[in-house]
Amino acid sequence: MKYRTLGNTGLLVSQLCLGTMTFSDGTGVYEHIGDVDQAGADALVKAGIDAGINFFDTADVYSAGASEQTLGQSFRNLGIPRNEVVLATKVYSRMGPGRNDVGASRGHIMDAVEASLRRLQTDHIDLYQIHATDMVTPVEETLRALDDLVRQGKVRYLGVSNWQAWRIATALGISARLNLERFNTLQAYYSIAGRDLERELKPLLDAEKMGLLVWSPLAGGLLSGRFSRDNQSPEGARRSSFDFPVVDKDRAWNVIDVLKPIAEAHGCSPARIALAWLLSKPVVTSVIVGAKRLSQLEDNIAAVDIVLGDDEIARLDAVSELPPEYPGWMLATQGADRLGPVDLWAGRTTRTS
Repeated sequence: MKYRTLGNTGLLVSQLCLGTMTFSDGTGVYEHIGDVDQAGADALVKAGIDAGINFFDTADVYSAGASEQTLGQSFRNLGIPRNEVVLATKVYSRMGPGRNDVGASRGHIMDAVEASLRRLQTDHIDLYQIHATDMVTPVEETLRALDDLVRQGKVRYLGVSNWQAWRIATALGISARLNLERFNTLQAYYSIAGRDLERELKPLLDAEKMGLLVWSPLAGGLLSGRFSRDNQSPEGARRSSFDFPVVDKDRAWNVIDVLKPIAEAHGCSPARIALAWLLSKPVVTSVIVGAKRLSQLEDNIAAVDIVLGDDEIARLDAVSELPPEYPGWMLATQGADRLGPVDLWAGRTTRTS
C-alpha cells in the first residue's frame, strides 16, 4: 500500500480508503447498497488494516447512523488503536423529522458532530466533510462552525463533497479572508466512465492543492466486469435495480470494450484495471472502495499492484475522453500560440506517494 498526503497537509492516508456505506442493515435507500452486519464489518475492516489501509470513510446518514456505529464498534472489537486510523465522516443529510435536522447550519453541525462522536466511540474526527450543498445557509456560517470544531479539538481537518467548483473557490476565499480553517479535500464522483470532474474541479484542486477522494470509482458497479453492451442489466447486480451514478452508457460500453482485453492481459478483473487507471492520476489522493463480501474487497485491494503501461493508459484515456465543451476547446485553440502544443488540462503533481 502506498500513502499520500491529505491535500496540502502533513497527514498521510492510504491510496485506498475503505468506504462503509454497506455497513449495517441497509435501511431506506441503502437497502440497494448493503446489509453488512457487525461480524461482516469486522472482517472487512481487519482485511483492510492487514492490507495497509489506514483510511476509513462513513457518514451520519448511512443507514441512519448505523454505519458509523458499526464502524466504531469494529475498531473496538478488533482492538485497533485510534491513532492508527484516519477516520472520515460527513454531515448535512436529514437525521430527524425537525425542520433543523438537516443542512450545514451551525445548529445542525453542532448537534450532528456530537452524535457522530458518540456513534463512532471516539473523541475526535480526523476529516469532517460537508456532504452536500446547503442552498439556505450562508457559506460563512458553515465555515465558522467548522472552524470552531477544529479549535475545540473535535475535528482535525475539513472537507466537502459534491460541491461545484465556484462554490469551493468562494469558500476558500472566505476562509483566507477571515483566517478560518479551510477545506482540505473534495470527495467527488470520478471514474473512467464519468470524467466530468476534469472540466472545472480538477483544475481547482490542482491550483488550491486540495486532495481528491473518489467515490463510486466503479460507477456503481458498471465497471465491475458483470456489465457489457450485451448484458446491460445482469441479475443480482446493484446497478440493475439502482441505476446510479449518472453515466453516459454509450461511452461506458466503449470503455468496457477496452477494459476487458487489458484486464485479460493482466490476468485480473476489469474492476482492478478501472481502479488502477484512477490511481495513476496525480490529482487522486485516495479511492474509496466499498464491499459487501471479503472477496470484493480483496479484488479491489489488488488493484494497487497493477502497473498500467503507457500504451494501456493512452488507450483508456482515449476511449473515455470527454467530448469537447466550451470554453475548454477555446482555451486550447487560443492557448496554442502562447504555450505551444501542450495539454492545458494537465495539472501539476502536488501529492507524494
